[in-house]
Amino acid sequence: MKIHLVDGTYELFRHFFAVPAAMDANGQDVGAVRGVLGTILSMIEHGATHIGIATDHVVESFRNDLYAGYKTSEGVPPALLAQFPILETALLSLGVVVWPMVDFEADDALASAAAKAVCEPAVDQVLICTPDKDLAQCIVGTRVVQLDRRRGLVRDEAGVVEKFGVVPESIPDYLALVGDSADGFPGVSGWGPKAAALTLSRYAHLEAIPKDWQAWHPSIRKARTLAETLFDAWDDVLLYRTLATLRLDVRTFDTVDGLRWTARARTSRTAAAVFSPRTSSSARYRTISRLGNVPIKT
Repeated sequence: MKIHLVDGTYELFRHFFAVPAAMDANGQDVGAVRGVLGTILSMIEHGATHIGIATDHVVESFRNDLYAGYKTSEGVPPALLAQFPILETALLSLGVVVWPMVDFEADDALASAAAKAVCEPAVDQVLICTPDKDLAQCIVGTRVVQLDRRRGLVRDEAGVVEKFGVVPESIPDYLALVGDSADGFPGVSGWGPKAAALTLSRYAHLEAIPKDWQAWHPSIRKARTLAETLFDAWDDVLLYRTLATLRLDVRTFDTVDGLRWTARARTSRTAAAVFSPRTSSSARYRTISRLGNVPIKT
């Protein structure tokens, strides 16, 4: 059994900026929703059986209470934000499990679901469908992997080490050092990806890094400068790591059987209506829109 965990927020953002706007009868843009539904139906058509989708129903989370500079919905187009509840309703109508996050983030739900799913013997593999580097911390060998569907890339534990130079469990420490502009925290001055990777490949976590720079492994260049900047910003870097660490205690599902897709419409009929080259764009839009009860201009 394979479990597909989808970052609905990433998918909605991606489609919003990649596909033309499409208005419903009330003038509401639902183009990105249509794109995401097409993606999920394609996954089902190609054999996905157990699916969970996490969304940021509210962009702000508990992390905003911890750090004032953490990402917010400021600057996000209102036409994009307005499509989150529409997407969630449409996915439920499709028969897919959805986790709309309010206090936590979608990434926390994906991390929690992955950690729980991998413990079930019936699960052969968990695929976290997002290229987001934060989720790299969740990868376990070849059983929990990241799938970048747009690029057709699968990243397992060896792939994380190849890309970042550290093992998955060190990703929060790595992000704390180099920063994450998408999430709004800067990292530590002077620490770039190379320095962070080399240091954390020797000392897996921040606490393991010697306070005396002279005790650092000789392969780490500019150890004195790096040590000074790190320990001068010690409280900040620990906070950044907390921000980067995904929660594993979000309520998602009771058993993986609850993630099994339950068709609300005949799969073959729906797939044919959506993907057949003989289907007109208006008919395709009507089929997808009916799944989310989105009214159509006539």
